[in-house]
Amino acid sequence: MLALGKSLTKALAARTLAPQVCSSFATGPRQYDGTFYEFRTYCVKPSKMNEFLENVKKNIHLQTAHSELVGFWSVECGGRIDKVFHIWKYDNFAHQTEVRKALANDKEWREQLLIPILGLTDKQESEITYLVPWCKLEKPPKEVHVLWWNESEDSRAAGRHQSHEDPRVVAAVRESVNYLVSQQNMLLIPTSYSPLK
Repeated sequence: MLALGKSLTKALAARTLAPQVCSSFATGPRQYDGTFYEFRTYCVKPSKMNEFLENVKKNIHLQTAHSELVGFWSVECGGRIDKVFHIWKYDNFAHQTEVRKALANDKEWREQLLIPILGLTDKQESEITYLVPWCKLEKPPKEVHVLWWNESEDSRAAGRHQSHEDPRVVAAVRESVNYLVSQQNMLLIPTSYSPLK
């Protein structure tokens, strides 16, 4: 299970008719760091979740032939539950552009993966993120992975309660809350084809 808490600052949101597509772009000094991660969220039509997941499972190899999949999860709870969330790794923006061009020219990818899932989704969001300097992306020692690692929902709740009593955490939150625009928490279940579980 993955517990995801994300603070969002929307730099730019682009909308199309259907499905709706939103993107955030990196600005400032971090855009020169090279490696970044694209967080993609699809809001799936409620009656189409099984069809969506089956199509992706059958055809995800068409996408991973071009770019590295870090993880792919469905939302268990937290906000709208008919969502999937996936993370792709890129060396830099030029690499992402190369992948986008290759996919645009890949007829099999378009016909078997892209077009079918577009008809099953209401909205897409894409965000560019960087690892903070003290963080490493690695597989966890158990078959449970979180952006904040927890044994279970109960251990997450206990950890949050304990952190709220830690004066260092309280001070850090107090100092950073002015920069918070919005926050979402979701519990995510990895798909069978997700590299991170």
